[in-house]
This record gives sequence, structure tokens and C-alpha cells, in this order.
Amino acid sequence: MKQELSKQQLKSQETKAKIFRAARHILQKKGYEQLSIKNICEEAGVSNGSFYHHFKTKDDLLSYYIEEQPSINPDLLDMPRDPAEAKQAIIYVYLNYVHYCQKLGVEFMANYYTPKNQSLNPLIWSDRPYPIVTVSNYLQKAIDAGIVSPSVGLDEIATDIRMIVIGNVFEWCLKGGETDFEGNMKRSLETYLNGLF
Repeated sequence: MKQELSKQQLKSQETKAKIFRAARHILQKKGYEQLSIKNICEEAGVSNGSFYHHFKTKDDLLSYYIEEQPSINPDLLDMPRDPAEAKQAIIYVYLNYVHYCQKLGVEFMANYYTPKNQSLNPLIWSDRPYPIVTVSNYLQKAIDAGIVSPSVGLDEIATDIRMIVIGNVFEWCLKGGETDFEGNMKRSLETYLNGLF
């Protein structure tokens, strides 16, 4: 019985990955406008029922790519000893995100970062491990422990960081990947965090 369950889970994971690969291919080659559930299912060779078994909506599918990021060492996000260590950890989370964006490619990211993509809307986020959720939880622990005392509230920090990240992704996409994505992200986050605490 246990073996059957793991075969089913494996098949489910393969189907989910196939759907995501199809969406990624459509985004990279045809753009967001062509990213319909019908087109995704055709590209993946799965039924609409399979799609809806794994994802609620197209935007739910798009938010899946965040889940696929390489995991971050949880020890790194333990309680920081001081504000400098907190800043380093936050920057590390976003450099990890930069590397993942680079892995997905400019075409995917250029089509992903569109106002039509509601998976980017912070008002409808689920509990998926978005980098900003990871960072907000980490900062809350550091604030509660009295290690950092930011000059603004956590919601404002999350908004500011999200805008910095989106700006860096947009610049990288705008220049077709011919920019120092990692260096720009690091510099802009350091500048912001240095003024924050």
C-alpha cells in the first residue's frame, strides 16, 4: 500500500512539473498573453482536470515557480547577533532569488513580471514561501528580540523591499540580461537596509 502511494505521489509531482514546464515555455516563447489554461494543458499534454487538480488558477500556477527556488539554509535565518548580520541574511535571501531568476531566464521573468500576473499581488498571497514572507518573518523575530529597531513598520519594509526587487528584475529584463543583476540587487538592498536600522 505504501509503495502505491509513493508511485501516485511521484506521478502527481511529475504532472505538476510538466504543467509548470509548459507554462514556462509559453511564457518564454509566446508571452503572458498566450498563457491560457487551454494552451498550458495542450503544451503539457494533460487534461484541464489535471491542471485544476494541481493549481486553482493560472496565477496560482505562476506562483509555483517561487516554491521551486533552491532552499535557503535555515541556520542562516536563525536569530541574528546584530543588525549587520540581519542585513547580510536578508541580502542573501534576495541573491538566492537573483540566481533563481537567472536560471529561469530573462524571457520567463520579463513575461512573469506583468501587472496582469496576480500572483505578484501581495494582497492575495497564500502561505507560499515567497522571499518577502521569509524576510518579514525573520525581521519580526529580530525586532521582537530587540536586535533591530527599524524606523518604519514591517508592512512598509515589505513594500519597499518588494519595489526594490521588482525594479532590479525589471532593469535586468529591460537590458536583456546584460546588467550586473546580482551587484545591483546587493547594492540597492544594502543602501536601503543601512538607512533602515
